Amino acid sequence: MTEKIGVLVKKPAQRTGVERIVNAPLPTVYGEFRAVGYLDHDRGDEQVALVHGDIGAEGVLTRLHSECLTGDAFGSQHCECGDQLASALRAVVAEGAGIVVYLRGHEGRGIGLLGKLRAMALQAEGLDTVEANLALGLPVDARDYGVAAGMLHDLGVNSVRLMSNNPRKREALVRHGIEVAETVPLLIPPSENNITYLRTKRERLDHHLPHLDAVAHLS
Repeated sequence: MTEKIGVLVKKPAQRTGVERIVNAPLPTVYGEFRAVGYLDHDRGDEQVALVHGDIGAEGVLTRLHSECLTGDAFGSQHCECGDQLASALRAVVAEGAGIVVYLRGHEGRGIGLLGKLRAMALQAEGLDTVEANLALGLPVDARDYGVAAGMLHDLGVNSVRLMSNNPRKREALVRHGIEVAETVPLLIPPSENNITYLRTKRERLDHHLPHLDAVAHLS
């Protein structure tokens, strides 16, 4: 009788972290950018950093922008995301150099598009953005900024001037080894459609939004 001997094949180790895949020119209505595309091996998400000019390593004007389909693409006035994205792109062009890291997988503070739409439906019934997420059994904020820090490290950035009103972004970057030399406010004039949402962000999520004090007349 002939005995078959099996061959044990060792599987290659699975990659982790973020990997740069492509660097392509991207002319936009705001100015000329390089779209640097990455693959997040941990989550499987495809990510992109829009780079304008010679960014250097220190004090780079930077925006970490969480994906928001309704605001970024559809012009929703439920939030200020679309206006913030446009303002950030204009700011880095005006600066002469900078980065906008567009973070996919961050829709609805990390709960996904359908989760966000369900939360918006509850907000239309009177809940605030925090209460709506909790009522659905979803986290208030499930975003992780490790991939953003990895992209900045790959781009040779050591410190940033961070365009944000959210102190948690600053804390996350520092935890991941990116120094935040300055926080640059990115304040968008509120409207009747988003003032309640913005006030909730300030009061319950610690966003720095001092300009809301000037619009007490809005409902």
